[in-house]
Amino acid sequence: MLIEIAWRGYTHWSMGVLGGVCFVAVGLLNEIQQRPPIILQMAQGAVICTVLELLAGLVLNVWLGLDVWDYSGVPGNIMGQVCPQFMFAWAALSAVAVWVEDRLHKIFD
Repeated sequence: MLIEIAWRGYTHWSMGVLGGVCFVAVGLLNEIQQRPPIILQMAQGAVICTVLELLAGLVLNVWLGLDVWDYSGVPGNIMGQVCPQFMFAWAALSAVAVWVEDRLHKIFD
């Protein structure tokens, strides 16, 4: 949410929920697989976050009409809900999520 506020100047509460779900989903990559290379985790995280963003966008923006975001002006977008440019951002954030999740395991395990 802080990144979105810094980027757009505002956010919507649903982005906190979506971000939390993405964090947990990306964190589970280490639980499902035996420590895959970080680049693979980043790619998998990007796909996970993009799929979750698409699903959230279809519900929040298309079905409920909340207009939380709209990528329709961005090249390569799908239904205005996801775009390749943000998929790369999700890959980078996935690396951060994996690192944070690893640290949390060391603290709480």
